[in-house]
Amino acid sequence: MEYVDRILTCVDCGGEFVFTAGEQLFFQDKQFKNDPKRCKPCKSRRAHGGQAPAASAGPAAAGISRTETRTECSECGVSTTVPFKPTQGRPVLCRQCFKNKGSVPASSVSAMPAVPSTTPAPTPLATAPAQATHPPLGAAS
Repeated sequence: MEYVDRILTCVDCGGEFVFTAGEQLFFQDKQFKNDPKRCKPCKSRRAHGGQAPAASAGPAAAGISRTETRTECSECGVSTTVPFKPTQGRPVLCRQCFKNKGSVPASSVSAMPAVPSTTPAPTPLATAPAQATHPPLGAAS
């Protein structure tokens, strides 16, 4: 079946909108029985409870609050909040300790003692030809 763009009228605002051939093919693939009733702005407004959708994404923009848990830092003991529920046996760090843990100053890296290598030095290859331990094939004994 050949699809062509159709102009439909929005039931909310009364404005006209285009129901494209691609959208019609999508509707047919999904086996939707009815044509869309609302234009994209009205559909979006209806989906967001009458509010215009927020420009930024994420849970805070959608009005969903993150779980904040109050706990003590495992390093310095200061009271802090974290955006997750800590599990037992794993350290929880405040923002400052977390930043300090992630970065190692360059001066402390250069001041570290050299660790001796545990791999043995390569042995030189033998230069003498290998001696045969068996007589050549077909030789008389």
